[in-house]
Amino acid sequence: MRRAWIPIACLAALFAAVRPDTAAIGSEPAFPDRPLRLVVPYAPGGVVDYTGRLFAKTLGDGLGQQIVVDNRTGAGGVIGTEAVVHAAPDGYTLLIMDPAIAVNPSLLKNVPYDVLKDLQTVTMIGSTPLVLVVPATSPAHDLGSLIAAAKASPSALTFGSAGIGTTPHMAGELLRLSAGLELTHVAYKGMGPAVSDLLAGRIDLSFSSITAALPFIQDGKLRGLATTGATRSSALPDLPTVAEAGIAGFEVDLWLALFAPANLPGPVLDRLNRAARTALAVPALVQGLARFGVEPRPGTPEAGTAFVAAELEKWARVVRDGHLQPD
Repeated sequence: MRRAWIPIACLAALFAAVRPDTAAIGSEPAFPDRPLRLVVPYAPGGVVDYTGRLFAKTLGDGLGQQIVVDNRTGAGGVIGTEAVVHAAPDGYTLLIMDPAIAVNPSLLKNVPYDVLKDLQTVTMIGSTPLVLVVPATSPAHDLGSLIAAAKASPSALTFGSAGIGTTPHMAGELLRLSAGLELTHVAYKGMGPAVSDLLAGRIDLSFSSITAALPFIQDGKLRGLATTGATRSSALPDLPTVAEAGIAGFEVDLWLALFAPANLPGPVLDRLNRAARTALAVPALVQGLARFGVEPRPGTPEAGTAFVAAELEKWARVVRDGHLQPD
């Protein structure tokens, strides 16, 4: 009886067909295989926390894992950011941050990280312009008359903000520099107290989130003069941008971006970016962000990093030219 001869190549193919998938044995598990953490470097409430919680839910649904929101407050976002810088670069610890991440390195002393070296931008999330507002009793009815009043009485006008280094503060400083004004900054612990004093006439002007100011503009208690974006706001279409009103090149957005620790593995970064971009197209998330005037702004990690680098340079110039003292 002759023995059947089976080529070695055929035996190998047969063995591969029936054996377990050893490619998965000993290899890294698929990402993600456990819950993730999103650090929000501010207290609950406000646009960053609100956006972070909405985004975390939708992103987690897309990734198939829960994303736990962790509010790490203090030092204008520095404490929460530092926590992410020192986390393992495995994609399980993420950060949502606003323009303060680009302001703090120039404005504050001894920020314990390098934004471009120690963090990886995953994607931009979204942005919203601010609105320049004055009390309804103000004699200024447009940006031109406000600037004229400020120049007629140097240092007499005060502008309020949500705190040193916040986007409303830096927008005021940029206006001061761009228009050659002398304005006195009054820092508050949040936009709420600043708007309250603006309503009472204790300060003369402020840059505010549209969400915080819009009800008072609609009620006639505050007067909007201009918005700060590159184009007019859909929430206040009748107001010109600051650039349209006469200060060419003026643009300030309260933007939000998703970051991770540096040295994130390429496949993990790609997975997070794709999932984030998909999440930002989900209608429920888009509608939720619209309540705060935030428009989705997804993009590639490379585009996000380039944008953050430009913001670092922009605000470093404002801090330097405005002679803003580190706190």
